[in-house]
Amino acid sequence: MPSSALVLIAPGFEEIEATAPIDLLRRAGASVTLASCSDSITVTGRSSITLTTDCLLADIKDPLAFNLLILPGGPAVFELRKQNEILNLIRKFAEAGKTIGAICAAPLLLMDAGILSNKHACTAHGSTVNEIPHISENQSVVKEGQLITSRGAGTAVDFSLALIEHLFDSEKKDEVRASIHADLPAFLD
Repeated sequence: MPSSALVLIAPGFEEIEATAPIDLLRRAGASVTLASCSDSITVTGRSSITLTTDCLLADIKDPLAFNLLILPGGPAVFELRKQNEILNLIRKFAEAGKTIGAICAAPLLLMDAGILSNKHACTAHGSTVNEIPHISENQSVVKEGQLITSRGAGTAVDFSLALIEHLFDSEKKDEVRASIHADLPAFLD
């Protein structure tokens, strides 16, 4: 299978944090599958944008066939934290040595699954600091081992580019970065 990613989409997901990796990974040539964590293939995010997923997560026979698991943030995370099947999936990815990308509040899922400890460098949304006190607040993306974490919606492009670099290489990351003009200054005075 070519480089592939499984993106978990749950009601209340943060749209930018889901769609930026989907879009940019597909531009890079990755096979990206959107899996609904609900009982419907249509899922509405926190800002009332509805995505049609490729399938229900429950219908995926072998999730470990994917190279990468992506966990968008948003209010969805707080419901996913209560679902043992999601936490078990994260554990299985970690045990298999596969990469997991988590952005915004989603590193809480890594913590709940028992794969994020005080020994891991990570970043997450500032609102998680009471539960993940060791987050880096001055980096948009932190890569440590098989974990790639990011701060939030404003860092979604950086997060996506880090995922591309991981699945492919820095050349592919730079190619996609240039194609979307992410290599230009944000603004000029």
